[in-house]
Amino acid sequence: MRVLVTGGAGYIGSHTLVELLAAGHEPIVVDNFDNGSRTALSRVRELADGPMEVLDADITDTARLIDILAAHRPDAVIHFAGLKAVGESEEKPLDYYRVNVGGTVSLLSAMAAGDCRRVIFSSSATVYGEPVYLPYDEVHPRAPTSPYGRTKAICEDVLADWARATPGAAAIALRYFNPVGAHASGRIGEDPRGVPQNLMPFLAQVATGRRGALRIWGDDYDTPDGTGVRDYIHVVDLARAHVAALGRFEETSGFEALNIGTGRGYSVREMHAAFCRAVGRELPAEVHPRRPGDVAAMEADCAKAAEALGWRAELGIDDMVRSLWAWQSANPVGYGDNDR
Repeated sequence: MRVLVTGGAGYIGSHTLVELLAAGHEPIVVDNFDNGSRTALSRVRELADGPMEVLDADITDTARLIDILAAHRPDAVIHFAGLKAVGESEEKPLDYYRVNVGGTVSLLSAMAAGDCRRVIFSSSATVYGEPVYLPYDEVHPRAPTSPYGRTKAICEDVLADWARATPGAAAIALRYFNPVGAHASGRIGEDPRGVPQNLMPFLAQVATGRRGALRIWGDDYDTPDGTGVRDYIHVVDLARAHVAALGRFEETSGFEALNIGTGRGYSVREMHAAFCRAVGRELPAEVHPRRPGDVAAMEADCAKAAEALGWRAELGIDDMVRSLWAWQSANPVGYGDNDR
């Protein structure tokens, strides 16, 4: 299958490209490289054989996307491109609405030029907000608590309306929980711009000496140890879910949302302890006040994804932390300054 992958040079995108190529698909990468890496794409080519074209384009540039879709006529689109930090979205909400919502509308508008009616959307468990019950299932009310989460919820609504109005269209929103880890080779991994906004990449930079101490955002939550609990999923398991979702298009139409997680939550302190074991030494941590938009706990009910996609997460916490350390220890400054 020929698959257009927006944001393919990013963390989740690059790992998904490896799995797409391994499965025999033909990805076409669209990225503006604001938050992606050309080096990552070079390493994807090292890890997996197969045709892969790379195009420099911004998802908010509808005219450019129309040209790309018309020329390449993909069978499906996987849409990763977007801004993704909860804290940053509180500071720069308009940027998040412009890129995440505007970019999704731009992409859907352009897909008509290539007669493409299948899209997998990179959504997020943040659409659920404060839990009414746990684990979250897909019918849990959506009440996001941050601009980032609200952009994801709006994009889901846009996709649902588009799918209803477009004959033969199918849109699958994969609601990610917390991706961590890296490819087992250590050749590709997460390389955030600036100060990492998420727990594990920040902790990995503490281990390499780029950061002084882990910042624990609140230790007074109603959780077993007071720190936030999240459902962490290995990025390779997440990538494989996208490949499985491509097969879903043969039997579904309209809009569908699926949770992609493990069904098991770990606290910040548990993740810190596991990573310290992988590194072989204690890493400093300090407690800071809660961040706006964060919730106490998030855990996934993934039964629907198992039934619809035949997919389940297979890699556990030890795989997550070992692969993260393999990546970060081999690449202490990520992909390097020349890739910025």
